[in-house]
Amino acid sequence: MIEKVKTVLEKIRPMLQRDGGDVELVNVEPDGVVKVKLVGACGSCPMSIVTLKNGIEALLKQEVPEVKSVEQV
Repeated sequence: MIEKVKTVLEKIRPMLQRDGGDVELVNVEPDGVVKVKLVGACGSCPMSIVTLKNGIEALLKQEVPEVKSVEQV
């Protein structure tokens, strides 16, 4: 599952980088919780929770059904 998650994050990364941010995969838990770190502009953006839930989590759940949630660390 970790390789699938990495592949999806690579799809998202260019959009984040365009705005001066990025996402780093920290861990994929056995229960389907993906832990990521938003860095750069995304790390301090007040809209980062929207990016995390409506962007990253939504796409990961769609493309990797084993993913249950995404958490920022």
